[in-house]
Amino acid sequence: MRDSGGEMMDFRRPIRMNRNRWLITIGSFALMFGASIYVVATNWPVGGMPSLAWAAHGAALLAVCLEVMTRSLKIQASAYAVKLPLKFGTAVRVCLGGDFAASITPARSGAEPARYLVLAESGMAPAGRVVVLFLELFLEMCSLAVVCLLLAWAFGGRGASIGGLLGLVGGYSTAVLGAGAIGLVLARNSANGPPPAWARRLGLHAGRWRGVQRTLRQLRSSVQSLKQAHPGLMFVAFLGSVVHVLFKVSTLPILVFLGDRTFPLTMDTLAPLVLWPLALFYGGVVVPAPGGGGFIEGAFAATLKSAIPAGIFAAALIWWRFYTFYLYIVAGGIAAGDAAIRAIRDRNRD
Repeated sequence: MRDSGGEMMDFRRPIRMNRNRWLITIGSFALMFGASIYVVATNWPVGGMPSLAWAAHGAALLAVCLEVMTRSLKIQASAYAVKLPLKFGTAVRVCLGGDFAASITPARSGAEPARYLVLAESGMAPAGRVVVLFLELFLEMCSLAVVCLLLAWAFGGRGASIGGLLGLVGGYSTAVLGAGAIGLVLARNSANGPPPAWARRLGLHAGRWRGVQRTLRQLRSSVQSLKQAHPGLMFVAFLGSVVHVLFKVSTLPILVFLGDRTFPLTMDTLAPLVLWPLALFYGGVVVPAPGGGGFIEGAFAATLKSAIPAGIFAAALIWWRFYTFYLYIVAGGIAAGDAAIRAIRDRNRD
């Protein structure tokens, strides 16, 4: 099983953040700001930059709060389902701490170690932390697949691009679940002993293979816990996961339709405002630079310029990035920034 950044699960392994990686992070954020400035400058409205209505900001902020709350509910309910006590406040810190670390590390690789450390500081046993994080990833992929099916039904028949976008995101979740299924097969047969012939051909010597086996044993233990989970609580956790994804993609439509009341609200105008952000959120994991290194801003301009009124396009980009990225960095830094920083610190300095 792999996390959203494509890393093989080893939640206990800290992410090495040496000076070069910090410089990469700083450079990536500079590119992000530069890309935002460029897009805003090239799309500056003739009458000056309009300010979005307070109702748009209030609704977007509410969507962010509900997204975090439903995601935290998912984590808490899944923990309860396998008989692991977890306070709601701790679940919120797990979410935000992971968001903060993901934002400042390459390929979002710091998310799971940060969440693992927050759970550790709550007093949860190591095996329980692994199970909770496994369930979080598993439910995320399952809910993403379901959301893609719901959106395909809601926006069906509105162009080949719709199917392509949903296929991209749905394919991503399917690939991750497929990787988990392959890992489970390996966990049944290869979680102990020397590396098999195929592993040696791939360059997995004994030391590396022991790391793979440790991950496989974690996966096997987590799946066994899932089999014994309370079905009702798992369903609550799954619903929380679905709803949190829907709140995540609701921000841009909120900003556009409440920011320009003259813009017609139809399924045709709504479709790109929902589907392209969904693709950017989950397709952006292929970009290794922290925060996307300007890719998200460039892709936003390339895909949504014709879907958003010209008068509010620049404002929509700025505030969409604020409510879906920068605000999470601030909230995560406040809620669990210290734990996240320690989780991604070089282990040699611990």
